[in-house]
Amino acid sequence: MNFFLNKALARRITFDSDAMWIELADGRKLGVPLAYFPRLLDATPEQREAYEISGGGTGLHWDEIDEDINVEYLLMGVTDRTRPQRKPQFSESA
Repeated sequence: MNFFLNKALARRITFDSDAMWIELADGRKLGVPLAYFPRLLDATPEQREAYEISGGGTGLHWDEIDEDINVEYLLMGVTDRTRPQRKPQFSESA
């Protein structure tokens, strides 16, 4: 089965106390917790607002905090990939 997916293109970004909201060209609005992106979480409100939309809407960029986010990846649930993922730890049972 084939699915046709419209390209997700960002038009505007806003923030509230704990989330980033991306308005897409097709009218959707995507909310993402800032906790998913530690650089944005730790940034000042001024640094968060200093974003650029790149690639015609496919990317989000913050020069001062060195953060780049792919809009399509957000829709797929991909979060911050700048830090190594934790490996699950299993305890040994007797």
